[in-house]
Amino acid sequence: MMVFDLDYTLWPFWVDTHVSGPLKGTRDGLSVKDRWGEGYGFYKDVAGVLSAVTASRETRQKGILVGAASRTSAPDLAEEMLSLLRVPKSEDPPEDGGKAWKYFDYREIYPGSKTTHFRRIHNASGLDYKEMLFFDDESRNRNVEELGVVMQFVKDGVTREEVDKGVELWRKRNGRTSKET
Repeated sequence: MMVFDLDYTLWPFWVDTHVSGPLKGTRDGLSVKDRWGEGYGFYKDVAGVLSAVTASRETRQKGILVGAASRTSAPDLAEEMLSLLRVPKSEDPPEDGGKAWKYFDYREIYPGSKTTHFRRIHNASGLDYKEMLFFDDESRNRNVEELGVVMQFVKDGVTREEVDKGVELWRKRNGRTSKET
């Protein structure tokens, strides 16, 4: 399972301090506007990463799941953001892959410790913590590694390169080769 933090990991802002609801989706669905008309959306590579992780034949065969773990104090706003943002299936020509919300098999979005988020994901999914790869921009959340989760620290949002680095780190920590995963 790949689990993503939201703020400054999937999008370049804190939803609880930068965004003022209610939100309205834009025509293309690639961004939303808040009550003041400010636009918000994912980092550049995020839609492609979500689409690739959930839609590729290889990941479907391997049963790779996707989760969100966010400690925001505005969970309703974060959920609204995910329900309005859309993920294009392809860029040329643009096709609609649907609402971002549907790409997440597990969503733990509320104030609190990331270890609590992961315990709930573990309990709901039945997956061993060692089978989880977490992407986050806050190094303090490395404490989830005490559970057995592998964390890939991202500085400027999730990119394809960061996902590749995270997968390699997960393989190394779990003694797996690329042929096995």
